[in-house]
Amino acid sequence: MIIVINTIRPPKPITREEARRIFLNTAPKYQDIAGLVRKCYVLSPDGNTAGGIYLWHSRAEADAMYTASWKAFVREKYGSDPEITYLECPVVVDNLTHEILSDESL
Repeated sequence: MIIVINTIRPPKPITREEARRIFLNTAPKYQDIAGLVRKCYVLSPDGNTAGGIYLWHSRAEADAMYTASWKAFVREKYGSDPEITYLECPVVVDNLTHEILSDESL
């Protein structure tokens, strides 16, 4: 599995309410995406950093999302380019489903 951390630094801070509105507006875009297990929207307490933390089945499926058009979409919404970091994720503890998942079991 792969974790992707998408970091965006808007030109001016955004409030939690503004962020929630933007996030709820864009959330449907991420439903039913092949390979995307979960996306968590994030906002720093000072509103200077927004973004998402994504859990993917594979790097190839993640790469299929982060295209030039996706980057343009993010730039239009937040006024700055996203910074993308990839991390390996060999094990996940899921307390909602009470499972421990391994990338070998998927």
